[in-house]
Amino acid sequence: MADDVVIRPMTELDLEGITRIDERITRQYRPDVWERRVGYYLRRDADSSQVADVGGKVAGFMMGEVRGGEFGLDEPTGWIEFFGVDPDVRGRDLGRKLIDALLAHFRAQGAHIARTMVATRDEDIAGFLKAMQFTPAPLTALEKRL
Repeated sequence: MADDVVIRPMTELDLEGITRIDERITRQYRPDVWERRVGYYLRRDADSSQVADVGGKVAGFMMGEVRGGEFGLDEPTGWIEFFGVDPDVRGRDLGRKLIDALLAHFRAQGAHIARTMVATRDEDIAGFLKAMQFTPAPLTALEKRL
């Protein structure tokens, strides 16, 4: 692939590419899941979520938004919630380019902090986030099985 990487806001037309990337990563075909997620983020803030376009094809995506008032945190906070990069184009800094674009948008929306969560078993994702200078937050995620 040529090095013609374009980072741009996500659109509804990116749904197929996002679904394809997720299927390559998870080995599950889940178009209904991604249709709901893409629709949600586009309705909330159409410019917040980003895709990496390589040679006219979606090669990565990152979804998030700025919210405030959750968990007793009143300040506007950028939340990074879903992302993926096609395994065929990893190692080309697409993740870094996506997160840089998302963080710039968060700052423009008044956020001074970005947060995300990662499962302890997801060492690759945790490693990427650490490389992007994310550090443990003074918050604790709790759960209860139902």
